[in-house]
Amino acid sequence: MKLIFEKSKPGLTCLNIYIYKYKNTDASIPANLKRKKLANLPEIAEIDLIRHYIGLSKKNIGVDNQFYPLGSCTMKYNPKINEEMASLEGFTSLHPLCPENFTQGALQIMYETEKMLSAITGMDSFSLHPAAGAHGEITGIMIIKAYHLKKGNKKTKIIIPDSAHGTNPSSAALCGYNVITIKSNPDGCVDIKALKEVLDENTAGLMMTNPNTLGLFEKNILEISKIVHDAGGLLYYDGANLNAIMGKCKPADMGFDVMHVNLHKTFSTPHGCGGPGSGPVGVKKQLADFLPVPTIIKKDNNYSLCFNNKDSIGKIISFYGNFLIIVRAYVYMKLLGKNGLKEVSEIAVLNANYIKEKLKKYYHLAHDKTCMHEFVLSSKKQNEFGIHAMDIAKCLIDMGFHPPTVYFPLIVDEAIMIEPTETESKETLDKFIDAMIKISELAKENPDKLHNAPITTPVQRLDEVKAARQPILKFCD
Repeated sequence: MKLIFEKSKPGLTCLNIYIYKYKNTDASIPANLKRKKLANLPEIAEIDLIRHYIGLSKKNIGVDNQFYPLGSCTMKYNPKINEEMASLEGFTSLHPLCPENFTQGALQIMYETEKMLSAITGMDSFSLHPAAGAHGEITGIMIIKAYHLKKGNKKTKIIIPDSAHGTNPSSAALCGYNVITIKSNPDGCVDIKALKEVLDENTAGLMMTNPNTLGLFEKNILEISKIVHDAGGLLYYDGANLNAIMGKCKPADMGFDVMHVNLHKTFSTPHGCGGPGSGPVGVKKQLADFLPVPTIIKKDNNYSLCFNNKDSIGKIISFYGNFLIIVRAYVYMKLLGKNGLKEVSEIAVLNANYIKEKLKKYYHLAHDKTCMHEFVLSSKKQNEFGIHAMDIAKCLIDMGFHPPTVYFPLIVDEAIMIEPTETESKETLDKFIDAMIKISELAKENPDKLHNAPITTPVQRLDEVKAARQPILKFCD
């Protein structure tokens, strides 16, 4: 497909209101606003412009047009009612500097969102400030650090399992902690013996998620939390995998003291360019005074922002988080209710186990046991034919699917991490399963087809290392 500049022809133009309304009149553009030379823009007719960008949109794979089984990321469908409510003029036109008496509706939504998140997770207080999961993560570690410093404890290290999300060690390091990694046991869970060996008076906390990134529930979580608490540390819950346990169990009941929630994962708001994200942070009551300011207070059915908290870690973002994302998540929770959110987790777990059982005959399964919302395959069986996880991922694109996460978690060689979410039908899951089985057959019969994939995309197989280090991000004429 040609670039828009390659379709440009001198003299072509879209409708220009200025030319028709103001040409040969006294109403002219001020001289100081005029360009010294013409902008380097393509000259193209409106119909060709529209067709060009609509054509580009059709080449994207996203949750609105394809199955998106991206393990660890929970790429579920975003209900359009969420978008409609977030696009109401009263929300989109609201300025964050409006006086509180003009923003009571917005403050109520944020206050109630915090309360709903507290009910779902068991945490006592929430802040909606963080603008993404990683932002929430570093906020949580800042709270842990402030808590220890307030008690006069200059603890120096955070313990993290080797199966953790990559942002966990990054957040701990950014807060000045030494990161201590502990290996998983053969079952894929936290090795309690290894944990005890590194715990001491310098331990500020343990960061983990449950279920973990292998999609396995940490059955010894209560013992783990007791060990950490007895050593004077706190437990941080990475909420990326919350989709697996809503309505079934609560992080607070497992012993976690602070956590973040990904609204753009669990609560069905857009990811990435459709975002922005939102990573609210919840804490148990002993940490509530350290939450970012302002906090929302309800008194006599009125809502206000409170900045007077001397123990707060301060402001971490302008104003109060990504409000329109919060609105979307609020609508989602209100529509589903307690029973609906519980069903979300039940179906997500069912879907993951269904795919796992169908594919384990064709691919190596890292841990052959009941999984939660996601599971990890490996391309070890295909390696003998020269096929790797990346080849499988690229071939899936040719078959019309966004690939799963590959090469993560790092503790599984040639990992293929699959998370179907609850929004996909059995028919869609079966199509994906058939595609994965077909790829396993191609690995034996025609491995070159996988090596050359994708062939149906405008840009074919890239040198991934070079593309990351020497990206070409603009069109040069």
